[in-house]
Amino acid sequence: MSTLVNRNITLKGRRTSLRLEPDMWEALFEICVRENCPIGELCTQIDESKEDSSLTAAIRVYILIYFRNAAASERPVKPQGVVGKAI
Repeated sequence: MSTLVNRNITLKGRRTSLRLEPDMWEALFEICVRENCPIGELCTQIDESKEDSSLTAAIRVYILIYFRNAAASERPVKPQGVVGKAI
């Protein structure tokens, strides 16, 4: 039994099927909500910008980069001059 979930989306006006892990689908839907962007539009943008990879691989990388950037922007900034010292 596969742990991948198959869903149909529309890319550039054509229907296609994608197989991703449930957590990847959840993350992709969360990005769509955060960015107020339909899933088909987001996947089309990813598809048009991918280089030498499958769409599913490009989506996984996009999700990783999106949340890595989100986490980096939410990290507290260390005060200058106290690196390595207990505050």
